[in-house]
Amino acid sequence: MLSYVERVQLVVPDRALAVQTWQELFGAVQVGDDESAVLGARRATVQAGISLFDFIEPSGEGPAQGFAARWGTGLFGAGFSCPDLMDMARHFGSQEVPYREEGDALYLDAATTHGMPTMITQQAERAPVGDIRCLYEVTNPVRDWQDTAAHYTRIFGLDPTIFSHIKSSLYGYEGTLTLFAPPNRLDRIEITQTTGDGGAMDRFYHRRGPSLYMCYIEMDDVELLAGRLRARGARFTQSEDRPASTGLFIHPTALHGMLLGVSRTNYAWVWSGHPELAGEGAEHYRNH
Repeated sequence: MLSYVERVQLVVPDRALAVQTWQELFGAVQVGDDESAVLGARRATVQAGISLFDFIEPSGEGPAQGFAARWGTGLFGAGFSCPDLMDMARHFGSQEVPYREEGDALYLDAATTHGMPTMITQQAERAPVGDIRCLYEVTNPVRDWQDTAAHYTRIFGLDPTIFSHIKSSLYGYEGTLTLFAPPNRLDRIEITQTTGDGGAMDRFYHRRGPSLYMCYIEMDDVELLAGRLRARGARFTQSEDRPASTGLFIHPTALHGMLLGVSRTNYAWVWSGHPELAGEGAEHYRNH
């Protein structure tokens, strides 16, 4: 019942500064500024590609303030779209999934979604803006990836037969990609269970428990973004096991506390169950 990854939400101390960062790095355009009682926060929203990024400043008691008090700044929640919001609300009711409604969105708290505060909206067409294409993934490290996959299958009405199993010795995890609509779209929740190797994700999980670790965008020209990051003196690294032109990781210090993965358009199919869709230059990685 989920269509695509629509947005992510970051808790920040200065939403205007976050808007400026996204404008300069991604060519984002501000499309909103409002207040959410559910989040207990003032919210500025930008669009980059076809996706939205919410920057939320705590304005009183609520989940945003709780996050800020414990973790400061960073990736707070994820947003997904669905074909029919009323159908999703009825589905939540049938599955006894607690939610709150505000404006044109449904909200699930972190206790319901294994550490991933979630916003659900009606899918809508948007003309892309800026220099990226879209968000396509949020990463949710959990205690038991199979249990979480079954839980999300039930509460979001997903099809487990199109999920793609993942395992990485380089980054120290096993899990699944809950693909929403392959091969038409890459969108998914990446559910991971760390393997105790002491790597970055493992350290994050043992510090925070089930939560959101990072998200991923895709764009046509990864090197364009690398040049902008260098010009700002921002920390980033290329992937350790793939060509530099196909992806990079932006350090949280450059993005107000959020770790962001970037992949060249369609290249993520290499590790997402359909390597034949990954495009030119992926041949080696299809076979190894």
